[in-house]
Amino acid sequence: MLPDQKLDILLARHATLEAELLGQVGAETYVRATRELAELTPVVDAVKAYRAAQAEIKDIDALIADPTTDREMRQLAESERPALEEKSGALEQQIRIALLPKDAMDDRNVVLEIRAGTGGDEASLFAGDLFRMYERFAALQGWKTEVISASEGTVGGFKEIIAEIEGRGAYAKLKFESGVHRVQRVPDTETQGRIHTSAATVAVLPEAEDVDVAIKDADLRIETMRAGGAGGQHVNKTESAIRITHIPTGIVVTMQDSRSQHKNRASAMNILRSRIYDAERQRMNAARSAERRGQVGSGDRSERIRTYNFPQGRVTDHRINLTLYKLPDVISGVALHELTDALTTEHQAALLAAEGAAA
Repeated sequence: MLPDQKLDILLARHATLEAELLGQVGAETYVRATRELAELTPVVDAVKAYRAAQAEIKDIDALIADPTTDREMRQLAESERPALEEKSGALEQQIRIALLPKDAMDDRNVVLEIRAGTGGDEASLFAGDLFRMYERFAALQGWKTEVISASEGTVGGFKEIIAEIEGRGAYAKLKFESGVHRVQRVPDTETQGRIHTSAATVAVLPEAEDVDVAIKDADLRIETMRAGGAGGQHVNKTESAIRITHIPTGIVVTMQDSRSQHKNRASAMNILRSRIYDAERQRMNAARSAERRGQVGSGDRSERIRTYNFPQGRVTDHRINLTLYKLPDVISGVALHELTDALTTEHQAALLAAEGAAA
């Protein structure tokens, strides 16, 4: 049974927001209230349906217990009860999940970093495959992807690529993608048909805001240099590339993709802020590792999380022992949601179990 007090608070908050929006409110208040109302409405609908189902069960139980109820009516009531119990149980689970404490970062944009690992050229090609998978997945969610920095592989793909994915709930959907992704396939250059194993590392960072991380100017070492690679005379004359070192953590960000030093600096600071914030979150998570043992992954960048086996057409997520025999659909981004949804469900189950144990 769900606690009535919690449900009453939800209903009261929903009613307050509806009343607020009927009055004269400023643009900022209107956006905030509308967003909160949109999030609350499905939960409130579930609460109302749950209470209605509970009331029906109570009425049925009273009917069955009443000695004056005739036999046919009692049998009808008894036959209806299991379906109502099932409906009530499903609604209760839905509400419990909705009431779980939310990660404050869930609605944030994402800084996505993909790096080729072991496997040489094949690893770079795989890093390119992963980037296109996330780019397509983001497009299907209605999100926008912008490449911030890219270092291409010698035969295609990327040695490293950093992009921003902008969209509501991006971090919530992608946060379990961090870790080592492994691919098993026969490279185009392989003449004897041998399967090679390569890897790429994915890091999904919530985009940090100024208020999240206080960075002192004194803690930064900023160097300007000439951009490498193609660019002709412009590159030779202009020191547009930026390297920023955060001295306390040793985190270094180099940015040279734009001809504008100002734009490179802004991009580098954005990535630096997200990396510092993520490093602090990782440190805090490590301190709570015993508590998080039952949850999905540790967020450790070195943890092997998934294998993409091309000869067998399968994708296996090792954290939840889920195998899908639809590799082309997953790697194209179309079926990636089946993995992200399963990981979210597993995470929610772990949270519910922890909440139940603490109760």
